[in-house]
Amino acid sequence: MNTTDKKISEVLAKFGEPMAGNVWRVQGTAVVYHKTLERIAAQANVVFDEPKIIRAERDEAVIQVTGRMGERVEWSIGEALIGVNYRVSGKQAAYVYAMAEKRAKDRVILKLIELHGYVYSEEEADEFKQGRPGFADPHVEVEKTEAQPQKGRVEAAASDGKVEDDLKAKIKKAKTINAVTDLMLHADTQKVLAELPEGIRDEIRDYAKARLVELGWPTKKAA
Repeated sequence: MNTTDKKISEVLAKFGEPMAGNVWRVQGTAVVYHKTLERIAAQANVVFDEPKIIRAERDEAVIQVTGRMGERVEWSIGEALIGVNYRVSGKQAAYVYAMAEKRAKDRVILKLIELHGYVYSEEEADEFKQGRPGFADPHVEVEKTEAQPQKGRVEAAASDGKVEDDLKAKIKKAKTINAVTDLMLHADTQKVLAELPEGIRDEIRDYAKARLVELGWPTKKAA
């Protein structure tokens, strides 16, 4: 585990979040789920001031957010401009204000927990979301599901079950905390997770976390 990954792992562990299952890489850049940062913010009792609207247009929003964690105070800017740093496709609705707020809050959370510059939120850029395990346009997925024959659905479910069992077996065989983390971050594992339904991915993530706990995670140093 390199220095950056060690830093990320130790900080996340303070909030009961393993690196495995919460962080992945896009072209070498460490990326964390927005929902993971939301859980951390709740546990750390992060309080946000009322956001300041810097720019408000139909296709663009720029928002300043200030967050407080104990005596620490940090602020950041969130930007969303359709067609530039915020892309929508098909029938997907565009929520520029919500996206700008998410980006600003995620940046503030990362600053407060001292991970800014080490890892980025999945909301930072569309390429992060495109590269995350299991990402798909929800409208495209619906169309595929409706057109999929019943037999194909049964076969897909059976296949998912085998893949899930195989991955859980690999997690179980991992003998160290680093081995579990490396397995979950491996490109092959990320590819497998990307092809699984969200519910199964979450189950595997929880299984990996349970295995980490069995192996002594979080370590005393991380705690």
